[in-house]
Amino acid sequence: QVRLVESGGGLVQAGGSLRLSCVASGRTFSDYHVGWFRQAPEKEREFVAVITWNGGVQNYADSVKGRFTISRDNAKNTAYLQMNSLKPEDTAVYYCAADESWAKVTTRTKEVDYWGQGTQVTVSS
Repeated sequence: QVRLVESGGGLVQAGGSLRLSCVASGRTFSDYHVGWFRQAPEKEREFVAVITWNGGVQNYADSVKGRFTISRDNAKNTAYLQMNSLKPEDTAVYYCAADESWAKVTTRTKEVDYWGQGTQVTVSS
């Protein structure tokens, strides 16, 4: 089992920045690829960013490319999402997810093994 706990959400004005953290406990964190996803009210959950187990590869949704950066520190069992130039349309609950399968954490997300409880990000205009 892997337990994921997100933090760092909050209320920020458009153009501002936030850094989300996802702390893992349980099994070896470096065994898992990590993704960030978000869900706005009355919308489907959507992919935001994903990083491989060793941080070597990162992929981003087009909507956040150039503004968000995903990273991880395996020594601290933590993944991060640095969010800059925030827009009101970034408002959502942000979730981190972990899986040993790259395919699951990128495309077959309904099959991902572990999810955090989410952290709210609200961007005011």
